[in-house]
Amino acid sequence: MTLFAAIAKTLAQAPQRRCLTTRNDEPWLARDLLKQTEHIAGALAGLGIGAGQRVLVKYPKSPDLVLLYLATLRLGAVFVPISPDQTEPETDYILTDVKPHLLICHDHESAAFQKRQSLVKVISMARLRNSPPAPLPSQQATAEAPAAILYTSGTTGRPKGAVLRHDNLLQNAKVLLSAWQISNQDRLLHVLPMHHTHGLFVALNPLLLAGAEIVLRDQFSARKTLEDLARCTLFMGVPTHYARLLQQPELAHTELTQIRLFISGSAPLPKALSDAFFAKTGQRILERYGMTETGMLTSNPLNGKRKAGTVGRPLEGVGIRIRTPSNTRIGEVEVKGRNVFSGYWRKPQATREAFTEDGYFKTGDLGYFDSEGYLHLLARRSDLIISGGLNIYPAEVEEAISSLEGVEEVAVIGVPHPDFGEAVVAVVAGNIVAPALATIKAHLSGRLSSYKHPKHVVKLNALPRNRMGKVEKHRLRQQFANLLTTNPIKF
Repeated sequence: MTLFAAIAKTLAQAPQRRCLTTRNDEPWLARDLLKQTEHIAGALAGLGIGAGQRVLVKYPKSPDLVLLYLATLRLGAVFVPISPDQTEPETDYILTDVKPHLLICHDHESAAFQKRQSLVKVISMARLRNSPPAPLPSQQATAEAPAAILYTSGTTGRPKGAVLRHDNLLQNAKVLLSAWQISNQDRLLHVLPMHHTHGLFVALNPLLLAGAEIVLRDQFSARKTLEDLARCTLFMGVPTHYARLLQQPELAHTELTQIRLFISGSAPLPKALSDAFFAKTGQRILERYGMTETGMLTSNPLNGKRKAGTVGRPLEGVGIRIRTPSNTRIGEVEVKGRNVFSGYWRKPQATREAFTEDGYFKTGDLGYFDSEGYLHLLARRSDLIISGGLNIYPAEVEEAISSLEGVEEVAVIGVPHPDFGEAVVAVVAGNIVAPALATIKAHLSGRLSSYKHPKHVVKLNALPRNRMGKVEKHRLRQQFANLLTTNPIKF
């Protein structure tokens, strides 16, 4: 069965149920969503779009974007979403790489795209709605057919298109529906971007599959979120969202007992932040772990111990192992399962390099399992710091520093150093008292071995983050690459 067939079956069983609520609190019933999806699918078919053809979508978050997603799946075509904020060079790179059969954009962008893009058909959403529909194919795509191509963030090179099949998405949606016990009684407050795994697949597919309601908001606003939470049962956010909520004085007076689950992902959730949220609200955030290429891999339990600072245990049907060097329990996380993607678009060499000989996907994340089977993530392989021949895992240092009063955000990076090879640098944001380096070193004394202590501290107003709230450490490493090479600090 395809993902769309499974969702359509659920929606058809309760046509009067509300499944979407828009920014104007306009309700969309299941029957309306199905009807409009069929209309958009027919319009796409009238433009010659069919099974296997790629549809590139650069469109703001809205119910229309949900329709485009479902309509593309209905046709068996391949949905390729990109951020509405992408620059012209970034968009042109993906256009050249994915070679779509159709580009759908906002009305105000269509003329500019048509002027500079002669090799792809361009249409605005407004024109698509008025396009004459064609009959829809009776035959659905197969479960093994591509459903979507999502481009990775490109922090270690140019973005790559991860090809995700219908069975990848459907399997992951079913597992999450069960793990988090999502039902048609749930209302999710959706504040995430929808060109990314978190906002598109995790926050849409299980909810639609369960017949639940999705309260769709254009973007995150701490004040508005507190208002909306009063009538929702689920919230999915990134750590930055929870940090911003904690800064709201109104949080202490907001009734949150109807929220049965707060979920965090897309970036590491600092233990100090998790503990502070629990102390303020009585709610323990559930942290989970996933990737564009794999969907969700692990989750802290819905019922049972949610261990702050970990991403929980493997989800059903997901195989995870730690490929470790000798004499250590820390190594690269490798995964296998029906949720794992089929490969990178038009990059066979990159695909081969991404998998082991026995079919495990190499995530690039370093971590270990504790005695209770919870996964601890320590760093991206590219973020590992080797100073004086010793391995230093940024997450361990960040967690220790984040518990220091006045530190709002911290990122630990390695920068070139003439004596140590790499030196630990802490980039902090907040009201930490001066002198920052001495204060941090005193705080870490007795907590971490001295070789893990920062050799320099940089203070910024805020850390650079992408739209999903993930700190862009590659930018920090570039910015401070020469920090200690010309005038190294002596220790």
